[in-house]
Amino acid sequence: MNTTEKFCLPVDGILEVFNSFTGHHQSRFAHPALHRTALIPRLQHPKISNITKTGMGIIKTVQGCWRRQDKRVVTRRSSSSGHRQVSTDRLPKKPVDLTELGATKPKNCHRVVVLGATKVGKTNIVRRFLGEEYEEHYEPTIEDFYRKMFHIGGETYQVDLLDAASERDFPAKRRLSILTGDIFLLVFSLDDRDSLNEVRDLFNEIKAAKAKLQKPNHPARVPAVVCANKADLDAQRVVSNSEVVDILGKDAPFFETSAKTGAGLEAVFMALAALGGLPDETSPSQHQIIPISTYQSLCIGKRGLRRRRRSRGLGAPCAAVDPLARRPSFTSDLRLVLGSSTTNKKPEKCQIQ
Repeated sequence: MNTTEKFCLPVDGILEVFNSFTGHHQSRFAHPALHRTALIPRLQHPKISNITKTGMGIIKTVQGCWRRQDKRVVTRRSSSSGHRQVSTDRLPKKPVDLTELGATKPKNCHRVVVLGATKVGKTNIVRRFLGEEYEEHYEPTIEDFYRKMFHIGGETYQVDLLDAASERDFPAKRRLSILTGDIFLLVFSLDDRDSLNEVRDLFNEIKAAKAKLQKPNHPARVPAVVCANKADLDAQRVVSNSEVVDILGKDAPFFETSAKTGAGLEAVFMALAALGGLPDETSPSQHQIIPISTYQSLCIGKRGLRRRRRSRGLGAPCAAVDPLARRPSFTSDLRLVLGSSTTNKKPEKCQIQ
């Protein structure tokens, strides 16, 4: 290789050879100066064995830049099915569960199970609770699990939300979700009468399932909130308030809402907080969303839990959404249910059938 080839190779030849192996287009990332091919004599592509160490270093540098760029594009791309936008900057390596570290009391942890027919707006209501925007495009939800953690008045709270849309076709799986749920959000659409009938059936199923875990002489009220969504579609409305009361009774709070405009959702979130014994500040309009890394530093710093106790009562209400949260395994949920059934004098063999 002569002197001229060594001069031209790192600038033009290396990038072209690298592009031929990776499939990337040079014009997407290359500096404009690299397109001035008229100033640099073009040579036939050299063999990989002729590339100098300097050239290989440039290839690795460009490859790293492309990988980081592609990673940012993938993580910032929003999904129309309700999945969260996740930034890879300073993310924890595993889901955040402060109960394992003793930073959150068990009584401050609740699981909200969202149930209802398809296309009634369940996912968008959940998005509103997480502090996200309404998503116009509809895509069926398989199953989404979210975890939102709060720091209010020096105390920490954890709310897990299970959007169990697909479980309507799997009775055993749905029953397990019901038995492990603490609070229920039942959603139907005001322009779909069948969705109201489905909520009625779900509500009766919840009452029957929870009765198995309660003492016979002390039946408790089912912690459920009913949400009549799509109130903004007044012209297509086919369900009246009187019909809702006649079908569902007065055993659960009932609210008309619009996930699109946000109308009525504040009352729904306040009702969910009241059922779970949570502060009113858990409502999205009354706290600030902070990054998950900031939340961890706020709850557990270098001094451990002592730092959190000293800061009790200080700071504005804030919350963070754990982007890596995953639903607990069915095995652990089943163990939880079977453990709860021992409170009865005559426990069932298995509550999930």
